[in-house]
Amino acid sequence: MQAARLHEFTEEMESALSIEEVDRPEPGHGEVVIEVEGAGWCQTDNHVIEGMWTDYMDQELPMTLGHENAGTVVEVGDGVETVSEGDSVICHPVMTCGVCRACRMGEDMYCENLEFPGLNRDGGFAEYLLTSQRSVIPLPEGTDTTDIAPHADAGITAYHAAKKAVTKLNPGDHAVVIGVGGLGHIGLQCLNAMSAANVVAVDLKDEALDLATDLGAHETVNPTNVDVASAIDDMTDGAGARQVLDFVGADETTELAPDIVSAGGDHHIIGYGGHVHEPSQALVNGEFSFVGNIVGKYTELQELVSLVDRGDVELHTSRYGLDDVNTVAEKLEHGEIEGRAVITP
Repeated sequence: MQAARLHEFTEEMESALSIEEVDRPEPGHGEVVIEVEGAGWCQTDNHVIEGMWTDYMDQELPMTLGHENAGTVVEVGDGVETVSEGDSVICHPVMTCGVCRACRMGEDMYCENLEFPGLNRDGGFAEYLLTSQRSVIPLPEGTDTTDIAPHADAGITAYHAAKKAVTKLNPGDHAVVIGVGGLGHIGLQCLNAMSAANVVAVDLKDEALDLATDLGAHETVNPTNVDVASAIDDMTDGAGARQVLDFVGADETTELAPDIVSAGGDHHIIGYGGHVHEPSQALVNGEFSFVGNIVGKYTELQELVSLVDRGDVELHTSRYGLDDVNTVAEKLEHGEIEGRAVITP
């Protein structure tokens, strides 16, 4: 089978991955082989290429990237009972052991024996993907397995953050979404579907703000034209936003927190790459919190699939062939992709 492989960490996106012929995987006990029909390209893929994840995870090269995967089950190993050949599925991005304390508590992403296709083992930028039956979620009949693929990470991550935020949002509160990109446009829809808050979208691109309005944002702010803190202050009568979902995670966005988050509120960090540098007194005075967010639980991906099936959350995607992987990496690096790019091996 063909697969897009990373042989060395680099910042040169235009030649980062090579298309190679590799052996098709064989399923072991409790494992399944998926024919990949959609594999979402994520900013994390660019970060993996750059070597940013080596401080957090052992990565042995060469490796096939791709952690947002959906397709059809084509082969199952011994002991597989949850899916059968021919089933359409989306894959939770990690493979978990099921027996460690974190797994028994339902905290999939904290699994002590976690394997992460596309980050520390071969992923879905290939014709076939090997994963475990614990990771696959059957899809409703008629679901497009290509377009839904990015929900395996982008969607579940945005949903995970929104689900935490809505527990603290009352009708009339303000929730700010910073960055209406591949994750942000999903998070915005989740907030609307799950709360009665006033949703404010912040982005540097007018086209992204137009999309936010189409998806239900009540207010929009472009930082190139307006001071964000002043705008939020006016909208909230000086109270600040109860919840902020930061899908950018740059220094420029995290430093907004003391000026835009209400007393007792939260600034959720979902995008990453920047830093948090705030005086401790700012947190004490406002008693607000910075909250980290990683990929959500298996059950949260099930819940998100239900929202998608009901029509409450839709993805804006563009499709690319396996040979276009480096083009996609380059486009994303330059901010030239709206919504999510999906590789179709």
